Amino acid sequence: MPEPPAGWLARLEGYAWTRPSEGCSDAAVFRLDAPGRPALYVKTEPVEPFAELPGEVARLRWLAGQGIPCPAVLAAVEEAGRHWLLMSALPGHVLEDAPDLDTGRRIALYAGALRALHALDVAACPFDQRIGGRIEQAAARVAAGLVDEEDFDPVRQGRSAADLLAELRARRPVREDLVVTHGDACPDNLMVEGPMVEGGRFAGFIDCGRLGVADRHQDLALACRSIADDWGEAWIEPFLAQYGRAADPDRLDYYCLLDEFF
Repeated sequence: MPEPPAGWLARLEGYAWTRPSEGCSDAAVFRLDAPGRPALYVKTEPVEPFAELPGEVARLRWLAGQGIPCPAVLAAVEEAGRHWLLMSALPGHVLEDAPDLDTGRRIALYAGALRALHALDVAACPFDQRIGGRIEQAAARVAAGLVDEEDFDPVRQGRSAADLLAELRARRPVREDLVVTHGDACPDNLMVEGPMVEGGRFAGFIDCGRLGVADRHQDLALACRSIADDWGEAWIEPFLAQYGRAADPDRLDYYCLLDEFF
């Protein structure tokens, strides 16, 4: 574990640190627990050109101001070649793992959370995640050798990152249905709380480093893919019905293609 910032040592004394999961990026996430004190999370990553943590700090602060629940930023600092973020823990469980919650209710919570986020005022959001910039980010990651070709979805296994980048550019949508998107709207980035046997309630979004204005299919694509993988394709239509909008199959596939680069 990297040495935490010196200015945080007294504040975090007595907390036990655990690392819930490894994740796919260079960022490391730790949960901090201490008897009689609120749980906290620390996220840290190296200072490098593709670091997302400074952007996540800004996004969390903005999102909290819009009335959408998310972790509170308690401190953020750059020290010894690393970015550090200290934040509050949201109550409950990630939607994917919430116990005693039937699939229909998971789908309803999922759709409702995205519907509320997508209803925010696009003009008020300072974070631009539209497709032109995202394609250039993808190209930069390919050039830097950061795209894991072994982690592609099954339908794209065996292809090269350069090949997928050419397809990404060739298939660029001619228009975008812009909303405020989460950017990585998988069920393990939504928290739910309350008595699960009573249906639970949405508790907030986590991992918000890619939040910004983009086509709504950015979120719908990853949601539909996750639903098919976790609960079965039969739940996609109920999800879209509760979300309140039909989805374009070509754009769903396109934004899954885009996700291969990140």
